[in-house]
Amino acid sequence: MRRAERLTAVYDRLFNAFGTQHWWPGETPFEVMAGAILTQSTNWKNVEKAILNLKGAGVFDPDTMLAVPSARLALLIKSSGYFNQKTKKLKNYLEFFKDKYNASVQKMKMEATATLREQLLGVKGIGKETADSILLYALEKPVFVVDAYTSRVLSRHNIISEDATYDELQELFMDNLPHDVKLFNEFHALFVKVGKGFCKKNPECDRCPLKGI
Repeated sequence: MRRAERLTAVYDRLFNAFGTQHWWPGETPFEVMAGAILTQSTNWKNVEKAILNLKGAGVFDPDTMLAVPSARLALLIKSSGYFNQKTKKLKNYLEFFKDKYNASVQKMKMEATATLREQLLGVKGIGKETADSILLYALEKPVFVVDAYTSRVLSRHNIISEDATYDELQELFMDNLPHDVKLFNEFHALFVKVGKGFCKKNPECDRCPLKGI
């Protein structure tokens, strides 16, 4: 079976088992951008607490957040962990967002995907997964987001090797599937779902919806 067929089989099996995931859980594109940075090395519940704190303090917009003293911002996002580092990352991103695109999501969307990705990766503290999450979920650009769940599921099903790089994993999807925002969004979310529920460090293969693939 060709890789494209195997990926399609994985997607169909997961979608039939779990349905639509309604991911990313952000109310606005800016919330997705901030969330993509805050969710580094933590779970979404901790990010939600941080975002609620920012909203409650009345600072959850690009200009106000950029002007907030770093010490105060760090306290507001403390629940997300590594809060001092994430404060710097948020500030770096906000400076880029304001200087390059006047803090306008619409202006940012008009930029070419490859150019945007290169710019995002040039922001200190923004890695590939974070950049691609911003591109796909906030800006609706057809870029596949790779994470640890994606790697674990695909390697255990012998679709990729255990030591495949981020770029190799991403190319697998970009080269073998239609460049469709909705598809990439749903597929990544389904990997998270099966990874958390079944394809854990100690996998539960017998009841996994991918059993047999």
